[in-house]
Amino acid sequence: MSRPREWALVALVAIAAGAAGYVYHAARTAPELSQASTAGLERLMSMRLPDLDQQLQSIDQWRGKVVVVNFWATWCAPCREEIPMFVRLQEEHRNRGLQFVGIAIDQSSKVRPYAAELGMNFPVLIGSVDAIELTRALGNRAGVLPYTIVIDRTGRIAAIEVGAAKESKLRPLLAALL
Repeated sequence: MSRPREWALVALVAIAAGAAGYVYHAARTAPELSQASTAGLERLMSMRLPDLDQQLQSIDQWRGKVVVVNFWATWCAPCREEIPMFVRLQEEHRNRGLQFVGIAIDQSSKVRPYAAELGMNFPVLIGSVDAIELTRALGNRAGVLPYTIVIDRTGRIAAIEVGAAKESKLRPLLAALL
């Protein structure tokens, strides 16, 4: 085999290996709707978590609306970046049946001033380590924050977002669901 053909073969094998590695990594880390188990969604809908006033709340109370559930923490920089967008979208679409719900994986004493500072105009619930485990049942294998689940009016998961949600992606999705 000639030298140029050897190099071409090596390059082709390297490209194929890189592509295979990328696909493998994406399959292991990216959530898919199929990975969000029915049991995980049922657990999310029925879980009762305290709000900022220590009143137990269930996501199920917003059934029939488009519900955006965002798992976040006060120490999470990408969470801080996306919350103002959630505040705007909640204000814009509240009357059309949109409900954002934040589940903070943090202490209530830290969450209350943080929520006030960012003007969070939607329910904020306080999660615990159990809430991180719940995100895993909802397809978040790596336990990444922020982690956002969009539930349609029929109670099915319409979308999952790992990391900071992008308005350019979320806005058209919500428009289609509302």
